[in-house]
Amino acid sequence: MDDSFDLEMAAASLRADLTDVRILLKVLVDQLRDTLGDRLRVERGGGRFRKTEDIKSVQISMGTDHFEAVVDGTGLICTIGHASGGIRIRSDQVDVEAWIAKVLEALKAEAAHSQTARQALENIVIGGHT
Repeated sequence: MDDSFDLEMAAASLRADLTDVRILLKVLVDQLRDTLGDRLRVERGGGRFRKTEDIKSVQISMGTDHFEAVVDGTGLICTIGHASGGIRIRSDQVDVEAWIAKVLEALKAEAAHSQTARQALENIVIGGHT
C-alpha cells in the first residue's frame, strides 16, 4: 500500500470523537465491522437478555497484536497485547492516542493485501463515518 493514507489525519479524525469515548468506539466499530469480522469483538451494556447500544469494550485482533479498549467512566483503558505462536507474551497499557495510532498502523498493514481493510482506512481518513 502506498503512503497516500496519512495515519496522522486518520488518528485526528478519530480523536475528534474523543470527547465522548462511546462515540469514538461506535465510529471505530462501524468502520471496522465488515473488515475484521470475528476478529472484532464488541461487548455491549445491558443485562443478559437485553443489550443496549452502549459499548462497554472493544477487542480487535490483527496479525500478532490484540487491541482492547474498555470504557471506564468517561475515559478508556487501552491495552495492546502481543502474541507469538498464539500465546500472548506481552500486554502494555497505553493512552488512547497511542492505541488509536497502533490500531491504524495495523489496519494500514492489512490494507496492503485487503480491499475491505483499504476501504475502512479510506473511510476513516476521508471521514466517511457510517
